[in-house]
Amino acid sequence: MRAAYLAVVAALPGILQPALADAPPEPEGYRLENYRAPTPATLTGAKVIDTSEAKSLWQQQAAIFVDVLPQPPRPANLPPDTLWRVPPRNSIPGAIWLPNVGFGEIAAETSAYFQHGLDTATGGDRTRPLVFFCERNCWMSWNAAKRAMTYGYSAVSWYPEGTEGWKEADLPLEKVEKAP
Repeated sequence: MRAAYLAVVAALPGILQPALADAPPEPEGYRLENYRAPTPATLTGAKVIDTSEAKSLWQQQAAIFVDVLPQPPRPANLPPDTLWRVPPRNSIPGAIWLPNVGFGEIAAETSAYFQHGLDTATGGDRTRPLVFFCERNCWMSWNAAKRAMTYGYSAVSWYPEGTEGWKEADLPLEKVEKAP
């Protein structure tokens, strides 16, 4: 598999070769630690898309965008009576935010939350196109896209550039709230 991957990399334009050649290989399972690190160039069973493709899908409303950036926890050093609010999440307009579903291991209730969120977003149609994203060099979206395929979703795309790539392309972001 690694030889086939390197053959594909060798065929790409020169400017992309260094970045992709340094990409780690896909693990057999989920990434379990160091979630903010370089991600693979591939995700078996899913389509990996760039900002141009993501923009096209978004403009055509041809896919459901699923943001999986984790929700920051309440800081441990805050006194118990201190009011704390989750910082706002700026995301791709129209995206649903399903935080904490991209960890390598998730609790049964998190898995149920993820499945419910996807079922609600797709109206139960597991063939509806989905685009999973987070931020650049974040394994959360890779894990979440892989997990969605195990739930039976067949039109899964992974947008590894995430909100950072979106913003760098001067595309709009909007505040989103965690899906119920």
